[in-house]
Amino acid sequence: MQFAARLQPLQTNVFADMDRAKAKSAAAGKEIIDLSLGSSDLPAPECAIAAIETALRDRATHGYTLFHSTQFFRQAVAQDYERKYGIPIDPETEVLPLIGCQEGTAHLPLALLNPGDFALLLDPGYPSHAGGVYLAGGQVHPMPILEENGFLPVFEDIPTSVLDRAKMMVLSYPHNPTTAIAPLSFFKEAVAFCQARGIALIHDFPYADFVYGNTLKAAPSILQADPNKTTAIELFTFSKSYNMGGFRIAYALGNPTLIGALRQVKAVIDFNQYRGIMRGAIAALENHQTIVPPTVKTFQTRRDALVRALHQIDWHVPTPPATLYIWAKLPQPWQDKSIQFATSLVEATGVAVSPGAGFGKAGEGYVRLALVRDPDVLETAVRRIAAFLHR
Repeated sequence: MQFAARLQPLQTNVFADMDRAKAKSAAAGKEIIDLSLGSSDLPAPECAIAAIETALRDRATHGYTLFHSTQFFRQAVAQDYERKYGIPIDPETEVLPLIGCQEGTAHLPLALLNPGDFALLLDPGYPSHAGGVYLAGGQVHPMPILEENGFLPVFEDIPTSVLDRAKMMVLSYPHNPTTAIAPLSFFKEAVAFCQARGIALIHDFPYADFVYGNTLKAAPSILQADPNKTTAIELFTFSKSYNMGGFRIAYALGNPTLIGALRQVKAVIDFNQYRGIMRGAIAALENHQTIVPPTVKTFQTRRDALVRALHQIDWHVPTPPATLYIWAKLPQPWQDKSIQFATSLVEATGVAVSPGAGFGKAGEGYVRLALVRDPDVLETAVRRIAAFLHR
């Protein structure tokens, strides 16, 4: 049996290697403290669960959910977005439900790229962004994001030969894995850059609410830089702000032509999410102020505990301004061996982290730690890391 050539770039997966290392460590009797995945350990909101429970007894929710059946969800999303950012959204032409943001970033390349076309992606960046490009037969041009540039790409460094064939750019701020926040001025630069070249601008926005401190209540939206929705589309998930990762509910909003193209692709691949889950998502939106600030505060407490513990073992990581991660530069002698560090650490101690190389070439030399356990567990993990580093 022969398989399509498009599978070839998908065969290497650092995170699959990490899964095997975790399984090996567990089989050897190690207690696993898994800080490698950004999956919230907090429960979904009670109001969302209650709305879903009620929907389960409503037979009207049991059938296929076609686009028209999602109108109630699209209207709620449009109203919430306008409340949050002051930008009007047409729920009929500018909103599309998604089964997770990953669905959007995986399917948009099918709508935008012909074989050989380029997608401009952040390096390091979320691995599925590249996967969708490869499945569409496109080429990835990595845009390195370095600490000295505030983890923002330098558009002037993109070769003209690439720009001539570039059809899409994917940004994602607050950024996973570096935790950087992009200012609105940068988004305005990105919008102008893409407008001038006819490039579709996709902003993956799962950490919209995960900003720490008192300077911002939420991170900037790309549509604040493109209020007329000339070239941009934004993806938001309920996985982070509302701890609903397993419910797989998200949405895209923005440029109506891009929304329409994504809807065409989606129509031949799946129906929409279960209507009961959409009702739960609406309940979460309606109770934003009672859900999101306490959630963010919980993760800020964890962030502070983990940063403090790492400093105490002389691993001086910066305090992240956003997201639910620590992006840590590796100490000697591991500075260019992130995969070896991560696999050796979990096998020796049971503590699992994500190697920076798994997020792209520019991620080498770092590891990502997710704030998905309580402070006492994070402190235990750091004690094990210290023993590993000083053995």
